[in-house]
Amino acid sequence: MKSMSHLGFRIRLTLFAGEDADEGAFGKGVATLLRGIEDLGSLNASAKRIHMAYSKAWRIVKETEAAFEFNLIDRDGARGSSLTPEGRKLLTAYEALETDGSSYLADRFQELVKAK
Repeated sequence: MKSMSHLGFRIRLTLFAGEDADEGAFGKGVATLLRGIEDLGSLNASAKRIHMAYSKAWRIVKETEAAFEFNLIDRDGARGSSLTPEGRKLLTAYEALETDGSSYLADRFQELVKAK
């Protein structure tokens, strides 16, 4: 039997408001957009960096803001955008959970596949 050392996994973390994880979910896409805004100062530049249409990026952010009932970004017209305190806190929490979860699950996966 072949070793399982070549196997890997990927976790998919989703934060959501209320009971329905499909409505206004905060996942990898929103986190990537917010990280781009933090790095680049613009939703448009953030969307371009990941090859996403600005209109789609705008829609995703607006849907998440509506579901969560707070703004994720402050818009300053032609000057760009920045994260609100809530947006920054949510992004920080998401990134920490993703890192911690991946680390824990990588260790746990190795324990499970090594078990006889």
